[in-house]
Amino acid sequence: MPGEAERQHLPSEDKKEQVAMTTTTNGDGREQDMHAFWHSSSHLLAHAVKRLFPETKLAIGPAIDNGFYYDFDREGGFTVEDLPAIEEEMKKIAKANYKIERFTLPRDEAIEFVKKMDEPYKLEMLLALPEDEEISFYTQNDFTDLCAGPHIRYTKQIKAFKLLSVSGAYWHGDEKNKMLTRIYGVSYPSKQQLDDYLTLLEEAKRRDHRKLGRELELFMMSDAGPGFPFFLPKGMVVRDLLIDYWKELHREAGYVFVSTPMILSCHLWKESGHWDHYKDNMYTVEIDEQEYAVKPMNCPGGMLIYKNKPRSYRDLPLRMGELGLVHRHEKSGTLHGLMRVRAFTQDDAHLFMTPDQIEEEVTGIIRLIDKIYRSFGFRYRVELSTRPENSMGDIEDWNRAESILQKVLEDIGADYRINAGDGAFYGPKIDFHIEDAIGRGWQCATIQLDFQMPQRFDLEYTGPDGAKHRPIVVHRTALGAIERFMAILIEHYSGKFPFWLSPEQVRVLSISQQNLPYAEDVVNELKHAGIRAELDSRDEKIGYKIREAQLQKIPYMLIVGDREAEEKTLSVRSRDEGDLGTQALQSFIDKAVDLNAARR
Repeated sequence: MPGEAERQHLPSEDKKEQVAMTTTTNGDGREQDMHAFWHSSSHLLAHAVKRLFPETKLAIGPAIDNGFYYDFDREGGFTVEDLPAIEEEMKKIAKANYKIERFTLPRDEAIEFVKKMDEPYKLEMLLALPEDEEISFYTQNDFTDLCAGPHIRYTKQIKAFKLLSVSGAYWHGDEKNKMLTRIYGVSYPSKQQLDDYLTLLEEAKRRDHRKLGRELELFMMSDAGPGFPFFLPKGMVVRDLLIDYWKELHREAGYVFVSTPMILSCHLWKESGHWDHYKDNMYTVEIDEQEYAVKPMNCPGGMLIYKNKPRSYRDLPLRMGELGLVHRHEKSGTLHGLMRVRAFTQDDAHLFMTPDQIEEEVTGIIRLIDKIYRSFGFRYRVELSTRPENSMGDIEDWNRAESILQKVLEDIGADYRINAGDGAFYGPKIDFHIEDAIGRGWQCATIQLDFQMPQRFDLEYTGPDGAKHRPIVVHRTALGAIERFMAILIEHYSGKFPFWLSPEQVRVLSISQQNLPYAEDVVNELKHAGIRAELDSRDEKIGYKIREAQLQKIPYMLIVGDREAEEKTLSVRSRDEGDLGTQALQSFIDKAVDLNAARR
């Protein structure tokens, strides 16, 4: 985590990045704490900036998931053209091997010290710290920063680094405040580690779902609706296939499906607790002189459906799935293709159960999520997120809920870690972070155990004793959001979707107009078998047609010439394996049907 002084003022979107840092191995084989390493690198960056541009004022400089950044206030800001000079100064400071030393001051002395530093942002952070908190600084030669650490010991340990980008960032993440300049960087104890990471970045750029989404005609964005994606015909094929798969698995697991309204009275959101905890992210509208909100999540609607009629213990567990379109007011600077949008479809579910059913139901959800992720080739890690500072409800309920989730994870032998204080405001949760083909982690599925909302909505069921009892609710997603999961899949597969998920599975390429009748028959036979096939009958050279099909990442190309037409065969070419030789049409169809059915 960032130092305490910095931690107080991280914008909310940056807090989400403050997860457990990895370790790496330095030159002598010892493990290096990358949080301290990257945090020290942010100070190296700030040190260089203050030497080159002493009029610059310092804001915050935390370590993040993969590297670090520092926010600066300077007239005119910084541009990418400034980065090489800053990097050169960083090299000089690192080479000088300054010792990084910590010292503390009493509060009054610390305030006077920071005033003399003439760093207004640091002074604001200092004044916001609790009265009884120890105030620490870190210094290296002629540079000192207000910070709680931790840090490495010497600047020379930072042997390899690269400044990556420049962007704007509002102070406190608030658009009403001044825009600062944020410089991002990454560093490692060795040049090889840095080179490996930069290679990974280049691969990530090649896989960028925004680029591939345009090239493969999957989706588009428009200035007419920033953060509101448009799905194109091919993208709708992928989206519908994901939804069909989702529904199939959930039917098998005993779920029923519901749909709740997109707009509901603000009174409902106040009753649920979302208004107090989430109203800044909600869109509101006035209808008949009353205030309504566009739903940012599906939970309250699900509570109303449960409450729609009397329930008995015989009705439980009740597993309600909903593919609900939700809207959230994300800041414009955080929008990112399909990864961060303002409207998305949650593959949501709310499970209502008796207390003695919790462990079995949570275990069933974990198994369902595991099946889904394995079908796409994802590995994943698990976190148990505990009570946050802004939680609502009785502490005893929280302790009980956390104990139950922890017991389930231990009973199934899950390898998990505790993510303290990152639970939902109404309950602890289990989060699943999938790992894509190039090793990046994405948080998707979540299981949230909720003792609070059933109380707020006065939900009941009649027990075997004839008395009224309070059900327990589990909120959960598997994909997380259809849009974001599609973006992850695009990058995971680099646009090369598996056969069953490809918008166009087969392209039939005719060599000449004489072969066209047979080529058309092939396409019709494929479509009749449920295979998504298209015909390229243009009067172009076959090599050109093959290259275009390869660029569109179509799994199979079936080439039809005079010989194939005469023998009723196909010359089969695979996107991934190249030329597969000649095959009978029915043989190819049988293989394709099997691939669709197996979803491999």
